Amino acid sequence: MKLKVKILKFLAGKPVCMIHKDTAKEMSVHVSDRVSISRDHKKIISAVDIAEGIVKPHEIAVSEEIIAHLNLKQGNLVEVEITSRPHSIHLIKKKLLGKLLTKEEMEEIVNDIANNSLTEIEIAFFISAVYNTGFTTKETKNFIEAMIHNSNIMTLRGKIVDKHCIGGVAGNRTTPIVVSICAAAGLTMPKNSSRAITSAAGTADVIETLAKVDFNIKEVKQIIKKTKACFIWGGGLGFVPVDSKIIKIERMIHVDSSAQMIASILSKKIAVDSEYILIDIPYGPSAKVTKRKGEKLGEKFIEIGKYFNLKIRVVLTNGKEPIGRGIGPVLEMTDVLKVLGREAPPEDLEQKSLMLAGIILEMAGKARKGKGFKLAEKLLYSGQAFNKFKQIIKAQGGKIKPLERGKFSHIIYARNKKKIKHIDNKLLNTLARFAGCPEDRAAGIYLHKKSGESIEKENKIMTIYSSSKDKLDNALKFYNKNKNNLIKFNH
Repeated sequence: MKLKVKILKFLAGKPVCMIHKDTAKEMSVHVSDRVSISRDHKKIISAVDIAEGIVKPHEIAVSEEIIAHLNLKQGNLVEVEITSRPHSIHLIKKKLLGKLLTKEEMEEIVNDIANNSLTEIEIAFFISAVYNTGFTTKETKNFIEAMIHNSNIMTLRGKIVDKHCIGGVAGNRTTPIVVSICAAAGLTMPKNSSRAITSAAGTADVIETLAKVDFNIKEVKQIIKKTKACFIWGGGLGFVPVDSKIIKIERMIHVDSSAQMIASILSKKIAVDSEYILIDIPYGPSAKVTKRKGEKLGEKFIEIGKYFNLKIRVVLTNGKEPIGRGIGPVLEMTDVLKVLGREAPPEDLEQKSLMLAGIILEMAGKARKGKGFKLAEKLLYSGQAFNKFKQIIKAQGGKIKPLERGKFSHIIYARNKKKIKHIDNKLLNTLARFAGCPEDRAAGIYLHKKSGESIEKENKIMTIYSSSKDKLDNALKFYNKNKNNLIKFNH
């Protein structure tokens, strides 16, 4: 059926259209059904909403995603047809039952995610299936290949290095420091950074406190040409669009599976032409994995990396405690600037960053074995790394500036003299999210005291920040309910 386009300019984050209830009845279309919308030999699959008053009979209102894809203008005629449920739904059921998916079946699922044939609920079932049953090595390889087939690849020259942390540790914002050190040494490091899924902030969320992270591929290449590095969010670039869609839904359902994580990380590294990759796997009682699981995960990264000719090094790090003192975008960037600017830096964040940067410098041949840490130290202490960071931030349209914390805050004081035994990463991250992280960049937690440190009565333990009084109140309710597990003391 031909329908007339009505431009309403609404962002849905996915292709969505609205049609009049009488038109829907005529077409036998119901809410959340799929329709194909086509014009000039271009087609897109869209979910359907049904309205009355917003659109007239035989009109169709479309989201910005559809407008951009079909290059639509007010009054254009488009062909709208109801589409059947894709066969890949049966393949998702197959995976839910714990059965293996073939290369062709994996490609079918990924293609249907890419072209919007699968709804968010159906993708959520796929994510749940992978979370519950995992991927074999072969399935992971096939999944990565299918995602790469639906991706934009950026070809670069020279030795391309990269690093990725699997996350789970509060704070731990080593990436901006490591990238700055490595780029100052002359290495090319196109950091395709992530946003938070279950933590208080991802590197992209933190960099956004100072600069843009959304660029097209031409702009990214120009930034790298100027500075040797970048801090970008690949979701807006279409590097690995299927991965971006999956991550969006993982964030909604609060699921982050190991199998999907490996595929996500390696597909993005392949998309930016990385060759030398360091994988940081923190382990510990409140990290994502135990030491044994971390070792197995590391083996998997290396095994799968060989299929794609990637030189991968895995380092298992102590993820028992938060790294740095700030949790949340602004507070984590404050820690990064303290390390780079040599102004009372958190020692654990500095030392871990130097260790990771040193390994990359050795992997890429910039330093002899065992000498990478010293070279990293020299680049940091001389100010070369900070100058490189400023250069990258400027190239990304930003500048170093004072960072304001949330205007609402609450200090947690010690009631008596004691010593901190343990701070739980998961609960700390959840507390920061209750305060508004990562959407509220100024929200978060500052740790005045950390594990192993003694505190006197009325000493500050932590300050919770938020831009919203209601969110701060909710964070305090969460803290009071979980405080005995969030912070444990030696008595």
